[in-house]
Amino acid sequence: MADETKTAKLTIGDKTVELPVFTPTAGPDVIDIRKLYGQAGVFTYDPGFTSTASCDSTITFIDGDEGVLLHRGYPIGELAEKSHYLEVCYLLLYGELPSPTELEDFEDRVTNHTMLHEQMMNFFRGFRRDAHPMAVMVGVVGAMSAFYHDSTDINDEWQREVASIRLIAKMPTIAAMAYKYTIGQPFVYPRNDLDYASNFLRMCFAVPAEDYVVDPILSRAMDRIFTLHADHEQNASTSTVRLASSSGANPFACIAAGIACLWGPAHGGANQACLEMLKEIGTPDRIPEYIARAKDKDDPFRLMGFGHRVYKNFDPRATVMKQSADEVLELLGVENNPTLQVAKELEKQALEDPYFSDKKLFPNVDFYSGIILEAMGFPTSMFTPIFALARTVGWISQWKEQLNDPQLKIGRPRQLYLGETQRSYTDIENR
Repeated sequence: MADETKTAKLTIGDKTVELPVFTPTAGPDVIDIRKLYGQAGVFTYDPGFTSTASCDSTITFIDGDEGVLLHRGYPIGELAEKSHYLEVCYLLLYGELPSPTELEDFEDRVTNHTMLHEQMMNFFRGFRRDAHPMAVMVGVVGAMSAFYHDSTDINDEWQREVASIRLIAKMPTIAAMAYKYTIGQPFVYPRNDLDYASNFLRMCFAVPAEDYVVDPILSRAMDRIFTLHADHEQNASTSTVRLASSSGANPFACIAAGIACLWGPAHGGANQACLEMLKEIGTPDRIPEYIARAKDKDDPFRLMGFGHRVYKNFDPRATVMKQSADEVLELLGVENNPTLQVAKELEKQALEDPYFSDKKLFPNVDFYSGIILEAMGFPTSMFTPIFALARTVGWISQWKEQLNDPQLKIGRPRQLYLGETQRSYTDIENR
């Protein structure tokens, strides 16, 4: 809220304007510049919006310097350790942890919406067999608005609720079918007697000739991957969802836009890039060579999966993810997987090297989630779709919050124009 006793003064030439200052419940104060153009005739310039608050929100708070990530006030470490993904979904959507009755009802609603409209199977078959699963997901999720007309009216609160449940419920089915399609295997339908993570693993790895019995350790690890990626404040894909939503677009179009943004290698592709780096290293004996390159400021090579753009100290999600990675590797072993052998040794050498500890370059959540997904048998092309699956609830929570914001306006960033000023058209024969 605004602190009426606190203002910021900006002097431009002989004009001074006073701007209100907002004080959040956590984080730095924010200068309200909405009336700056009207009062002073100038805009601010902030490429990437890294110093600009685009909205107010009560969902997620991040303090990158201290390594803090809170969902509705709850530390991510506690949620990943003590809770599970669907309970965290409820928390993000509705603001409070559910009672036992509320959680049971929510889980039932999600479970009973996991099937896809049967005609959507034809939509999958319109893609080439070698299509990237993210391309399939962007198309299929966007097409949901053509199949579920009863949940596209954003002005109807009940339709918003139905769309929210449908997206959370059907995203694992869509992701699993995208995977099955690209490897040439038949689709596996969801089962209502399995939990959310187990159901997804079975849809990915079962075949008609042989069912897939999900190990509880793998199910728990997958559930933690979902939980640790559920929301991350106003990142690029979340901001994309909000920007699309500000135009009044339907929920399926907004989430498809978020998936498209997440596909970028600088965003959702980090764990895939990490695994590709481990495969490039190849064998543990080559690790010192790559560590030396990472230390060389003249070498463009960087260790993927270490450090984080937001977290300048440590990634609070990495501690829990490391525990799951250790459990999965102990269950499945690394003896026959050279990539996982490189990962374990790289982690050991980097953590023992003062260069990385001094610069706070610790393994992040992408490093450990990539290791887990590789060990489970997922190809790197599925890493980002799994990220999108997990992040869906965060996108939806932010979308619903924005629609309830009385200050909602269509997004319209300004620019610093550096092009030509007005000039006259020259006829083609005179050029």
